Amino acid sequence: MAIYELRTYTLFVGKIQEASEIYQELGIPWINKFKKNLVNYYLGDIGALNQIIHIWKFEDDNERRRLWKQIFSDEDFIKFATKFRPLVLNQENKLMTQAPWLQ
Repeated sequence: MAIYELRTYTLFVGKIQEASEIYQELGIPWINKFKKNLVNYYLGDIGALNQIIHIWKFEDDNERRRLWKQIFSDEDFIKFATKFRPLVLNQENKLMTQAPWLQ
């Protein structure tokens, strides 16, 4: 059964523009390497201000762990994370499975 990972980064107030620039400059190279598992990125709008939300899909938890290990050791990701992480106030991750009535 596939699992989905919902990752929400709440940024410090006023940092969305800077984060967007970092993603455009340094995020795209590492994301392109791993986008097979990426469902999409979103920006919070009403109620979820200052948030970057992304969803990933994996066949199982083993694949999820392997991919994140690869990402965290990727040189392009490290360049990105060095600039992006100081903008993050809070990070929340949720693992989800698809509801059985929609499969």
